[in-house]
Order: sequence, then C-alpha cells, then structure tokens
Amino acid sequence: MARADSAGAAPDTTDAPDATAQVLARAAVNAMEAVGGYAAGVYLRSPTTGLLLMAVFTGLPLQLFRPWWRMQVNRPYPVAEAYRSGQAVLLHDAESAMSRFPQLMAGLPFPFASLYEPVTAGTERFGVLVVLREATPGIPVGTADRERLRRAAERLAADLVALAAAGAPVLWEGDPVSGPAPPPEAGAEGARRAADRLAQAVLSLDRQGRIGYVNTAAEHLLGIGGPQLQGRLLWEALPWLGHPAYEDHFRAGFMSGEPVHFAARRGRHAPAQWLSVDLYPSVDGVTLTLGTSAKPAYAPASRAGRDADAATATAPAADTDADAELHASADEASALYRPVALAIALTEAVTARQVSAVVTEELLPAFGGRQLAIYLLDERHLYLAWETGFPLGFLNRFDGVSLDVRLPGVETLTTGRAMFFESMQHLAAAYPGIPLDADVGARAFLPLIASGRPVGSCILGFDAPRGFSPEERTALTALAGLIAQALARARRYDSEAALARGLQSALLPHRLPVREHVATVGRYLPGTQGMDVGGDWYDVVETGTGLLALVIGDVQGHGVAAAATMGQLRSAVRAFALSGSTPQQVVSGTNQLLIDLDPGQFASCCYMLLDPESGSVMAARAGHPQPLLRHPDGRTEVLDLAGGVVLGIDPEASYPVTELRLTTGSVLALYTDGLVEKPGTDIDVGVERLRKALAAARPAPLTEAADRLISEAGNTADRPDDIALLLASRTD
Repeated sequence: MARADSAGAAPDTTDAPDATAQVLARAAVNAMEAVGGYAAGVYLRSPTTGLLLMAVFTGLPLQLFRPWWRMQVNRPYPVAEAYRSGQAVLLHDAESAMSRFPQLMAGLPFPFASLYEPVTAGTERFGVLVVLREATPGIPVGTADRERLRRAAERLAADLVALAAAGAPVLWEGDPVSGPAPPPEAGAEGARRAADRLAQAVLSLDRQGRIGYVNTAAEHLLGIGGPQLQGRLLWEALPWLGHPAYEDHFRAGFMSGEPVHFAARRGRHAPAQWLSVDLYPSVDGVTLTLGTSAKPAYAPASRAGRDADAATATAPAADTDADAELHASADEASALYRPVALAIALTEAVTARQVSAVVTEELLPAFGGRQLAIYLLDERHLYLAWETGFPLGFLNRFDGVSLDVRLPGVETLTTGRAMFFESMQHLAAAYPGIPLDADVGARAFLPLIASGRPVGSCILGFDAPRGFSPEERTALTALAGLIAQALARARRYDSEAALARGLQSALLPHRLPVREHVATVGRYLPGTQGMDVGGDWYDVVETGTGLLALVIGDVQGHGVAAAATMGQLRSAVRAFALSGSTPQQVVSGTNQLLIDLDPGQFASCCYMLLDPESGSVMAARAGHPQPLLRHPDGRTEVLDLAGGVVLGIDPEASYPVTELRLTTGSVLALYTDGLVEKPGTDIDVGVERLRKALAAARPAPLTEAADRLISEAGNTADRPDDIALLLASRTD
C-alpha cells in the first residue's frame, strides 16, 4: 500500500503503483467536483479492527490534517458516525457541526462545510468518502448535491468490489497519499512584472500548499531562487514554517477562506529573525506574503483576521531563548486544545470502561504514549481497572496494593503530586527493586483526585526516554483532574446501574406459566449505551377465570427510577388481571395508578387476554407498537389494534378492545420499540424487518424463533435502548 516518504511529504498517486490509491484518488476528485468542494478524501478500513485510516486526500495540504489521519469507529466524529450508521452526515456550516460534533470543531474551529458519505456495497462497509467545501450558513445541503455525493460513493464502492475480486487490497495501511493536482501556475507575464515591483515578498500557493509564483523580493528575502522553490510544498521548501506552532494558522487560512496574519521565526541560529506572515486565500489558491518584523511580545496565537503586529518587541538576544519561546507557543496551543478535546470526549463517557477508552484514544496519542494503566481506589487499596500496552500479566502483581506500600502509583495518589521519570533508570533509582516492564522508556504517574477526594492513579508509559516540559507537566496534571472527575461520575453511574440491574432482574418473571395449547417465550436485552437498564418488561399471568394474560410494556427512561416504575406497573397489571378485570379495565386502571403515583414518567403497554382452549383474544393497547401475527402458512402481518394514548398522561383516556383469534400453529409477537428502532431510520422499516424475520422463522420450537428475532439486536454494540420480546403460540 502506498505510504508517505520518510520526510513526511506524501507522494502523488501518479508516483504510486498501487491500483487502490489510483481508484480512491479519482473518486475523491470526482466527488469534490460534483458538489463544488475544495478538498476531498477517502477513509478506508484498516487491518486493525475498529480503526479507519485516511487513505487519500486532495485539495488541501495533507500534513495539516495529520491529527485526523486515524479514526476509531466508536469516536464521536462525523467520519465514524457515517461509517457506523451507514447514513450520510452532512454539515453545512460551523453551527451545525458544533451542535452534533463538538470534538471536531474543537480542533477545527473554522467556518467550513463537510459532507461524509459511507462507501458500502451490500453488507460490506469499505469506508467513508469526505468532501470539504465553503460553509452555507443556515442553508442545508441540497437534494441534488446529496444525490451526487451518493452516486460518487456508489461508483467508488463498485470499483472497490472489482478490485477486491481481482485480488487488490481494499484495506489501508500506513499514511495517506495526496491526490493529483494540476501543476502550480507561475502566472501571466504582466502579473509577474507587477508583483516583482513590490518590495514585499510574495509567493503563490495552490490549494495543496505547493509553491507556484515567487516574486523577486521573496527570492532576495529567502536567498533561494524561484525555480528552486516552484512546485515544492511550502513546508518542505521553507521548513521553519512547518513548526507545529503555525499549523493552526495555516488550517484557518486554507479552510476558512479568510485572511490570516501571524509572526514566524525563521531559521534556528542566532541572530533570530522574525517575519510577519500573511495568508490571503481564495478558491483557487493562497497568496502568502512575508515581511520583516520584530518578534511579538506575546506568543503568536492568532485566528483568522487577527492582527499579529499589534504588539512587538525586540528580537531575543540568544537563539536558545527564542527556540524555547517558540516551542512554548506550540506547547501552549496544544495544552489549550488537549483539555478541551479530552473534556468534550469525557462528557460522553458514562462507564469507567468508557472513560478509560477515551483516555486511551485521546490522551495517549496526544503525548506519544504507548502504555496506559488506571487504578481505582477502594477500601484503601488500588485495583487495576484498565490497562493497555503493558506485557500480558505484568501489572497483576500490583493489583489490590495497599496505600501503605511504597510504589510510585500509590505515592502519587497519597501525596497528590504527579511524578515524572524521564528514563527507566531514573524510575529504578527512585524505587530500588521495583519490577520494570522494560529497560528503555519513560513513565508519568498522575494522581486522580476529584473535588479533593482520591479516586485512583494513572500511569502513562513511553517507549523511549524523554523529558517532560513544564507545559506538558501542567497539561497532564490538569488532564488527570478531568479524568478523575469523569471516573468519579462513572463510579456513581456504575453503582446506580448495578442497583437498576438488580431491580430489573428481581422484577422480570423468572419463568412463565406452562399451559396446555399455549407456548410462551420471553426475552430481555439491556441497552449498551448510557444507563444499561431501562423500563421494558413482559409478563404472562394466569387469571382466576382460566384465561392467560399476555403483557408487554415500556417505561420511558432508564435507570433506577424507570426500573422501579416498571415494577409498580407490573404489579398493578398482575393485580388487575388476577381480579378478573377486562382488558379495558386493566389498562385504564393502570393508567390511573401511574397518574396518581406521579413519578414524572409515562409508559406504553399492550395487554392481551387469551383463551387457550378457543384461541380467542381480546386486546387493549396504550401507545405501544402494534404486535405481529404469524399464521400457520407463514403469512405474517402487522396487527391493527385500536388503542389510546400512553399511560400516565390523560386520566380520561379510553382504551378500546380489539378481538381476534389465534389459530393452532400461529405465533403472536409482542415487542418493545428497542427491537425495531434505529437512530436515523424510520421505525416502519424496523417493523417490516422484524415481520420478515418472523415469517422466515420456524414456529417450533418457539425458543429458536425468539432467539432468531433478537439475535441481530443482540450483536449490535451501540444499542441505545433495551429490548423486551414476548412470543405466544397456539399448539395442539
């Protein structure tokens, strides 16, 4: 697979023999032109499960987007969302992007639009096609552009299918490559003469950062002739402009379309020379001007349109001082961005495991770490909660250590002081005899303290010796506080979730009644996002009159409150059923009870009274999804039961009764909406999918049919809602 060269510059696909890269580059250019974009790229699956890699990018300098070359599919970014959901994500301006994907805008806070179309063929998901274009504030992406982008993704998917059939790889490894671009224009002769008269240095860049025209003043200032500069990437030709401190300025210029002004330090040797840098972007390129300038009195950190010449001071006397200040400005920008990005990610993490995963995916790459361990405090002992990168089993010896033991992971918590060891030798010297997992590397031990209360400790590991600047130490200490707050919140959540699971387990029926002529099977699956346990329930009640009551319901919300309300409603329904009440009386009485309890919640419910001998059914429904009925010949229909509003809303609500008959060999399916709802998809689509699955299922044994209906949902990792399913079948 094509890779970037060792100097960090990505080769054009014209130089890469890889057929996959050629196909991707062509698709990116076609998509960009189809919807009027100024940049485009393709993310593909990688050999690492759950990881997308940017494979091709064209239209903008590739190196400016290095932080987004890798994308975990479970992260809250539009690329990952499009891949996971199989649906296009269309962000027409910064406001729409901020409302849905704040982490994206934390790193790219510029006015631009971005379109993300999944590249799929049947059930095969290859990756995502991305197009960047100018923002259209308040105006969503039009239907025509949506269709053009979708067709471009379909053509790419077809090409990838053909490549796979021919044995070419459709997984990406390594760095992305730049798509093709026309040679930079040197400009008309008249424009050249006019620019050469200017005393200010002027360079023309294309949209990928390659130098085209260079005026005479720029040649004199830089000491390099135009022919030696033309056609080269700006950051290759002038590497001092490639410092991380300036990347945000270039991103702002290339993406926002607004002028950007900042100061940059040229060269690494005294005397230091600071130049004013001005970017004037347009759809077809960027004009860059350079001028001599004293170094600003503050670190250059301007955004688009900000004047960097507002305050100046004399150049530093020593090169080392200037270097230190320049690196400090880059570290300052990083230190500001990292807490923001991590904080946003942590707000979406609910469990301790999710918090640890966020730290692994966001914090480790930011500081170049390879190992991470998180220990949580419980009864004056530290227990290992998460680890990655350490040798298998190495950390087990430290699991459950007392706070009295002299270990860096313990002492960082008991003292509240972060500890940094620039080499493994330094760590061994400070703690003689401590087991080490490697001979070479560096370690940082961070206390996890939330609101003055100890939570645990965090260990960051690095493969090579390294120093920790004051800015990095400050940033890591601040980030440890954010992690501690998130873990404290997650532990409270875990406690509540455990209580809710206990309530749910206690309140759901442990076995269903066994009756002649009727078979019943129930299934329950908790959600996998947010609070695990909700208010879904099912029940089968033997009434005093010999009839069988089939019940399914769904309390709004999740957690202890929903589970408790579910238990009250289940008990009420059972009480009404055992007293011989009609379906209308049962549902109306339960509605009134929920209103009287006033828990601030509402619930849907479907109640059916079945005569096992005759198969006659009387049903009442309160805002619940319509049941399904599979006939003995396999024909399956969505029932049309009359119904009223959900329970807990209207004390005067009425719930009419519908009569039907369950013949021998037929199967009745009652379910909650978690089984048929998917984000971004109409519920009717899910109901139809369930109907087809029930039609294709064998009616006996009923347990196999239940497992088949729930299997697809059970294999979904990001299921937001819990699921209840109740099947009833007439038998001989």
